Amino acid sequence: MRDERVLVYSTDGTLPLPEPARRKTQPVARAMPQDALRQAQDDTIRVAREKRRNSAVTVVHGLAAGELDAAGKELKRLCGTGGTAKNGVVELQGDHRDKVVAYFEERGRRVKRAGG
Repeated sequence: MRDERVLVYSTDGTLPLPEPARRKTQPVARAMPQDALRQAQDDTIRVAREKRRNSAVTVVHGLAAGELDAAGKELKRLCGTGGTAKNGVVELQGDHRDKVVAYFEERGRRVKRAGG
């Protein structure tokens, strides 16, 4: 049977200590799962409702990085509500799925509505 114990601390200095494990240089926030990458490439905008605490939030996925800020600002104005546009997602306070879907359909974009 093989001994798999690892030396943690030694005061006599006769045994060399193992090299510490090196961290990966790529931040976790930049890694994109394959499903999210596939959704971003199919040019379909997905509009969903999420429940946070005791209120609803409208979430819009699938926007290009260049149009994220402009679309977020326009959607907030259209719905008359607050929200944010970050990390490739537009979040609007409240359930505004109908208005958001109509907004993108007027502009000839493909939209999928999700969420209950």
